[in-house]
Amino acid sequence: MKGYVFHGPGRSAWEETPDPDAKEPTDAVVRVDTVTICGTDLHILKGDVPGVRPGTVLGHEAVGEVVEVGSDVWSVRPGDRVLVSCITACGRCRFCRGGVYGQCLGGGGWILGHLVDGTQAEYVRVPFADLSLHPLPASVTDTDAVLLADVFPTAYEVGVLNGRVRPGDTVAVVGAGPIGLAAVATARLFAPERVIAVDVAPARLEAARKLGAEAVVDAREAPEQLVADLTGGLGADVAVEAVGVPETFEMCTRMVRPGGHVANVGVHGRPAVLHLEELWIKNVTITTGLVNTNSTPALLKMAAAGRLPTSQLVTHVFPLEQIQEAYDVFAQAAVTGALKVVLGEPPRNEVLPMTAAE
Repeated sequence: MKGYVFHGPGRSAWEETPDPDAKEPTDAVVRVDTVTICGTDLHILKGDVPGVRPGTVLGHEAVGEVVEVGSDVWSVRPGDRVLVSCITACGRCRFCRGGVYGQCLGGGGWILGHLVDGTQAEYVRVPFADLSLHPLPASVTDTDAVLLADVFPTAYEVGVLNGRVRPGDTVAVVGAGPIGLAAVATARLFAPERVIAVDVAPARLEAARKLGAEAVVDAREAPEQLVADLTGGLGADVAVEAVGVPETFEMCTRMVRPGGHVANVGVHGRPAVLHLEELWIKNVTITTGLVNTNSTPALLKMAAAGRLPTSQLVTHVFPLEQIQEAYDVFAQAAVTGALKVVLGEPPRNEVLPMTAAE
């Protein structure tokens, strides 16, 4: 088969690689129909994730058809259309038994495209298939479903649920990339008073507005003052950090109210300053986290009912063999306007307009 293979920092290629098979009784092999690219994949290509060995097929999100299952797989069978979760769960360790799949001790967690070959290929082996694959209803398209492999569970669990968004809250989402936009959309499930989106890209701020943000602000134009003005000087009940740089994390700690929550979702590659000399007296809760994907079944139900604006985040679509071009477009999002890039469908290599109805 062919896959997108990492060969070290700055080197990767769409090339022939060995076909996968079910090595363990709990494995399944899935023919990949639709995949997407994550910001974490860009970090890997830069050399920021040293656990990824040269020769590894990248990718941890996919939709496809089961073609082979091991003898101990019971929940799916060949021919089933499935969502491949970004997190693999053994189901037996202390963390999995508590639903904390991201910290699996039994060989799972984030392994696809990290510790084992991933989904950006024609076929992928999925360990622990019973908990790591989700059968898809016919009403959910591949494009909608693939955003439930990582983007929406991450924003919902690590941002909205960890941040304890409640009705009537003011929620500030710092960073309006795919994760931040999904946080805007899923925060609205809890009927906040307002959602404020912060970014530097006008196109992303406009996307946040269309997804339900009541206010948007350029990160260079005093967003903390806007939050203070809209809340009578109190601050945001919840500040979601969805960028992963020190400046945005520190911004979140400045704009949150006493007793509020800072939910860090961004992947950080550098230390951030924690101003405890200011925060110790404010009763602020700061959470971090890797997605567990235990919310995926509920999110799938919402998607099937038309309650999640998943495909609105998709701006570019490519056939799988044009994955290098797709990476180039995604990596230059400031120029191309890319949010989520989806591969596996007929090419549509332009920014898709969002209608008023969306």
